[in-house]
Amino acid sequence: ALNQRANCELQIGGSDQWGNITAGIDLCRKSNSARVFGLTLPLIMNSDGTKFGKTAAGAIWLSAEKTSVYRFYQFWINVDDRDVIRYLKFFTFLDRETIETLEKEHANDPGKRVAHRELAQRMTELIHGKSASEEAQAASRALFGGSLDGIGEAGFRDLAQEVPCFDLEWPEGASDCGVIDLLMLSQLSSSKGQARKDIQGGGVYLNNHRVEDFNRRIDCGDLLFGRYLLVRKGKKNYALLQLVEDGRE
Repeated sequence: ALNQRANCELQIGGSDQWGNITAGIDLCRKSNSARVFGLTLPLIMNSDGTKFGKTAAGAIWLSAEKTSVYRFYQFWINVDDRDVIRYLKFFTFLDRETIETLEKEHANDPGKRVAHRELAQRMTELIHGKSASEEAQAASRALFGGSLDGIGEAGFRDLAQEVPCFDLEWPEGASDCGVIDLLMLSQLSSSKGQARKDIQGGGVYLNNHRVEDFNRRIDCGDLLFGRYLLVRKGKKNYALLQLVEDGRE
């Protein structure tokens, strides 16, 4: 920060520690005869010893164009168990009492990930707003078999970056398309025979509703936001089909 009225100057280390901050201090002194402050904070380190920062592998961006809201939310959900309480203290505005309560819950049953969900929700709301945070939470629940309620179209665009996404042509594709065709198109089943077995075994879901009839056809009412179909086989194998018209989105 530049402050010509500052009446003191922070001296940082010796000549071997000069960097951007100290070079800036020197520039201000020479160009404006100004005294300025140079402020540094310790690097935030993960429990595995790696640096928390933009150059680290898997780092996130605040811009939704570089890191989708859903992926931003998932980043905080997936932080190391050893880091979650520290990050609640570092990055959120929760009071000490609340964090201590979360710390106890986390210590008693880390598998519930109560502290992680709180961290992810708070951080996503802080950066992207409440509605985006709620949508990211809804999308996260959807990929674990929950309801699709609460997911807007932006949420499905985010999901398209996280699960395999395939084009479904219209009108030919949807007017004469069944669930078996969707399983084949999305590569969730290797053959029509296998697709029938998967459906009969109760492991196929369309928009998170179990499909019980392998002759089931797809109609316009199945399309979410008029263009999406979410297909799941088993617990974790997802595919998102996106409607295109004449080969174009």
